[in-house]
Amino acid sequence: MTSRTNDFGQPIGDALPDWAPAPWPPATPMSGRLVRLEPLSAAAHGDALFSAFALDPEGRNWTYMNIGPFPERGAFDAWLAWAEASRDPMFHAVVDVASGEAVGFASYMRIDPAAGVIEVGYIMFSPRLQRTAHATETMYLMMARVFDELGYRRYEWKCDSLNAPSRRAAERFGFTFEGIFRQATVYKGRNRDTAWFSILDGEWPAIAAAFRAWLDAKNFDADGRQIAPLRAQGPR
Repeated sequence: MTSRTNDFGQPIGDALPDWAPAPWPPATPMSGRLVRLEPLSAAAHGDALFSAFALDPEGRNWTYMNIGPFPERGAFDAWLAWAEASRDPMFHAVVDVASGEAVGFASYMRIDPAAGVIEVGYIMFSPRLQRTAHATETMYLMMARVFDELGYRRYEWKCDSLNAPSRRAAERFGFTFEGIFRQATVYKGRNRDTAWFSILDGEWPAIAAAFRAWLDAKNFDADGRQIAPLRAQGPR
């Protein structure tokens, strides 16, 4: 809680005398040990993504997305064309360094440089990417760009409140749960109550250190299993 007051005795927020609008995210790659995030390209990534998503023939991974599933290539290509041209959301393909193939995508969205706020969304990881160190590194790279490179103040994660895996992932990655926005939107012909999570710039250094420790190659055995769990905990 703030202790500042204005000339009328009213409580006001902390002063930010040095704040200036953050830059717009650049459409450039982000590289890690396991994955490389590249601006989404239908020509460069379409074939690999369609094949990777086909490993989920039931389409259950698309349940909480407002797009998909895409059993037909034509519909997928049409969506890719839209996503490639979009500036907000700004889509990145997740490319497995070892194979050189795209295995998922994610985006920056609701980009607000003036306030220093940005959201991660449209996270779609194929079965090849789910529950892997590659997926965790993807999230770390996107956060590191936002806070370390661009100087944003707040990073948001939002999901359907009924999407338990997404909520668990947010907490594992260090996001703090902020509440439920009831009847926030409608998608796929149904209501969505939206769960809100965030990481603030002041919380990021400790969370980043936890990510780096977990992602270190020494934290994995010869079979690729983690030795110590990720402990990227924000305030609770």
